Amino acid sequence: MIRKNKFSIKNTPLFLGITGIIMSSTLLVSCSKNFTGAEASLQGQPTGAAFWAKADATTAARAVTAIYANLRSWNNVGFAAVCIENIGSDDAVKGSVPNDATFINLYDNFTVTSTDGQLDGFWQGQYQNINFCNQVIDNVPNINMDATLKARYIAEAKFVRAYSYFRLVRAFGNIPLVIKLPSTGEELNPKQATATAVYAAIEQDLTDAAAALPTTYGPADIGRATKGAALALHAKVAMYQKKWSDVLTYTKQVMQSGVYSLFPDYYAMFRIANENCSESIFEIQCNYVSGNGDLSNSQYSQIQGNRDANAGWGFDVPTQNLVNAFEVGDPRLQATVMMEGTTTPSGDAVPMASAGAPTMYNMKSYVPFAIATTDNQGADQNFRVLRYADVLLMNAEANNELGNTSDALASLEMVRARARAQSTNPLVDLPKIVTTVQATLRTDIWHERRVELAMENDRYFDVIRRGNAAAVFGSLGWKANKNEVWPIPQIEIDNSGGVLVQNPGY
Repeated sequence: MIRKNKFSIKNTPLFLGITGIIMSSTLLVSCSKNFTGAEASLQGQPTGAAFWAKADATTAARAVTAIYANLRSWNNVGFAAVCIENIGSDDAVKGSVPNDATFINLYDNFTVTSTDGQLDGFWQGQYQNINFCNQVIDNVPNINMDATLKARYIAEAKFVRAYSYFRLVRAFGNIPLVIKLPSTGEELNPKQATATAVYAAIEQDLTDAAAALPTTYGPADIGRATKGAALALHAKVAMYQKKWSDVLTYTKQVMQSGVYSLFPDYYAMFRIANENCSESIFEIQCNYVSGNGDLSNSQYSQIQGNRDANAGWGFDVPTQNLVNAFEVGDPRLQATVMMEGTTTPSGDAVPMASAGAPTMYNMKSYVPFAIATTDNQGADQNFRVLRYADVLLMNAEANNELGNTSDALASLEMVRARARAQSTNPLVDLPKIVTTVQATLRTDIWHERRVELAMENDRYFDVIRRGNAAAVFGSLGWKANKNEVWPIPQIEIDNSGGVLVQNPGY
């Protein structure tokens, strides 16, 4: 099931002028941040009340489309996401040249303070998503429209709200939990909820979403959240809480749905032509249109592109530690790490690195050099959020933790078999994992998650949720009882008048 169409947002107004969260009533979403952090006001957009005043089915459709459009914004996929979700791991470092965007190093060596702008960028990006979702969840029920479509729109909003809260709670721990449009002063300046309460709200949203979302869509709507996406994300949320029976339940539902399968070509799966393929469960959709900015484009790929090939900025690059983690002969290494002096399977000669520039790049975000853009407005490359391989590995981990060794081995082998089939060297083969020792199998599954999902923003939080971050990241500067979460942005604490409380150690 390879996508030929993505549902279009290019002609749909994005900015709704919706009431801000944890702020006074403002045009929170009537601005966009470019990579310098400068804000560009977009005038003449309707206020939230005016937008919904005479709402109909078209209004609802526009509002839901705006949710998806905001997911590709700079604060959702740019430097903030890179810093908070990947750079802290042993898989990635800053990249680029030494004197470029040096603040990223603060996340690599865990010296970041609460005043760094990427923290607030990430915070604002997620709460903007949540704000869009709350607008739909609160207002669409009042519209006279087709009941099935209405339920689907609300479910789509609940899925994205859950996804955004999951990103926030992993990053910051205790955070404000806003699940309806605020009206009173206290609601406009809420206290932090516990991480436990946030996870409970996420799970409720995903339960609701899975009940109303369709299994698949027609070509015009490919890219929207599906039942499988809600179940897969619910499995991951449960995994972070060590609810292994729930992980097993949700992953089995995805596996037994008959919708998803491992894409046969691991390298090709990450190319533009194979976006939304059989393995894809949820992707952030990006259509490059010159001059369109975040309205359709995304800079996720561009910030990681090869700078010596004039194909990007060269940030968020793989480490030698990651390269060394791949078993000898694992063909996923060449599909994950672009190395200087090699040729990509797409035929691009990778130039030797110039002085101070990276020698390796993220191949998964690679756009062939001939179609890479140079206008600093992004690239036509989707951001992969959930894949079927992830579901299989979550299923393997849950089965192992519950003592179902044979089932764990079977799911693990499906992922390794696909990788093994990519090999072009008959003398080197990925061995089949056969251990029945739970601790050994646990380590094997963790290793498989690292190499299979490398550079997909999973490694950092994967290690933390397992409880061995001090051993894995300690040499990088990670400290227990502090670095399990990032600092709450100081500007948010200040704006709250001290209602928000800083995380310990910062």
